[in-house]
Amino acid sequence: MLEESHYYFNKAADVLELSAKVREILLTPYRVVKVELVTEREDGSLLHHRGYRVQHDGARGPFKGGLRYHPSVDEDDCTALANLMTWKTAVVEVPFGGAKGGIDCDPGKLSEHELYEVTRTFVERVKDVIGPTSDIPAPDVNTNAKVMGWIMDEYSKYHGFSPGVVTGKPLELFGSQGREEATGRGVMLVLDEVLKERGERFQDARVAIQGFGNVGSHAARLVAGQGARIVAVGDHLGGVSNPRGLDVPALVDWARERRTVAGFPGGEAFDAPEVLTWDADVLIPAALGGVITRENAGEVRAKIVVEGANGPTTPEAEEILLRRGVHVVPDILANAGGVTVSYFEWVQNIQHFRWDLERVNGELEKVMRRAYAAVRDIAREKKLDRRTAAFVLAIQRVGRAALSRRHVREPIRL
Repeated sequence: MLEESHYYFNKAADVLELSAKVREILLTPYRVVKVELVTEREDGSLLHHRGYRVQHDGARGPFKGGLRYHPSVDEDDCTALANLMTWKTAVVEVPFGGAKGGIDCDPGKLSEHELYEVTRTFVERVKDVIGPTSDIPAPDVNTNAKVMGWIMDEYSKYHGFSPGVVTGKPLELFGSQGREEATGRGVMLVLDEVLKERGERFQDARVAIQGFGNVGSHAARLVAGQGARIVAVGDHLGGVSNPRGLDVPALVDWARERRTVAGFPGGEAFDAPEVLTWDADVLIPAALGGVITRENAGEVRAKIVVEGANGPTTPEAEEILLRRGVHVVPDILANAGGVTVSYFEWVQNIQHFRWDLERVNGELEKVMRRAYAAVRDIAREKKLDRRTAAFVLAIQRVGRAALSRRHVREPIRL
């Protein structure tokens, strides 16, 4: 994933004619932290995990980015995702830099108490490099509001009452209205912009979704609420389809209880990977990265791909999609609703003042539509695909902030 994120950066940097020196400055992480976590199982045996926090660029504000718990977590993936967070926060113009982190554990194989101990040990190890004005983690793959509450509590043991140290917290611990559904709502809003641009309507759209966790389930609910038909959903254990449209509220209830859409009685079962090439107008990949590849990109039948996940499309796959006329909305724009409402939560924590849901959703809508328009205008002006346009916009904003902080001996045009 690191190589792919650098590929997209360099493609946009070529458009901006950036020198090798500036590219190195903008790509090099500020800090990479790796910690060893040894904790005790409930049976007395030991668990050994590694935790990571990569802080990429803080030119535009405190570092910001999620924590994921997954066996595949490693330094390269965290570095790539921290890099993407830098560009994502710049695209939607919230005053944060980019960071990412996680633990190479499988929460499905840990009891809640064991996960609690792993989380607290991780926070104890990184407590001096995170904080409300330095680095603010958030939920990501396999983490949630409960985990964020544990992090806030552990951090506050050392630094005093600090609700702003993480976002995505429970409402009872100073979380924000609308945060849980924010990424899915952002996906819905940019899809609305795409459909308007194409002269199409939600009511005529058939949508396939890969992944039915936080992002996928909320995107499904909100997109269906606009009149679209969710015709296929696949996750790690299986898929379910209905050409007339799935009953999304019933599917959400089913998946919440069983942790999968597999077996849902309101549709036909299919093998999970088939969702990526389903006969649909819109595809929303909302699971892990690297799922649309050069091997399957030629079979994608959707006319619009809205990236709810981070890095779901490889560079080779995107070239195939673009040649075929598929409209790809990149992750650094499409799934930026989460970090946007994380910013709103952080603002509320700093001000000790709570916003109501109407204000949160209204402000999110303004940010997402404004960001989409900015990317669209650059794409039209420079005749670029949307991902390259988004990176151009982000690099300009980050680069200008970075250059404003230092003396440079060579003229740099951004």
